[in-house]
Amino acid sequence: MKKAFDSIKRGLTEAITHQKGSSKGVKIHAPEEVDVQALRKRIGLSQQEFAAKFSISLGTLRHWERGDRKPHGPALVLLKVIDREGGAVLRALR
Repeated sequence: MKKAFDSIKRGLTEAITHQKGSSKGVKIHAPEEVDVQALRKRIGLSQQEFAAKFSISLGTLRHWERGDRKPHGPALVLLKVIDREGGAVLRALR
């Protein structure tokens, strides 16, 4: 139990230090952005088809393509998988 507590305490101390502006020893993992419009065009789908196929709101897709918003969380993960293994995703959705 002591090891777990020490690990949690160390993590919290590092998080507080980072929040205060120090990035020493901090690793930030941020996924790369996805060019949604280029991805959609590469797959050969219209906006309506892409949105319907992957259960994305058409309005949301349009915002991503215009750059008004950026996909994040599970949507970003889905887009990354579509980008790298689009065929597998399409087969899984059949």
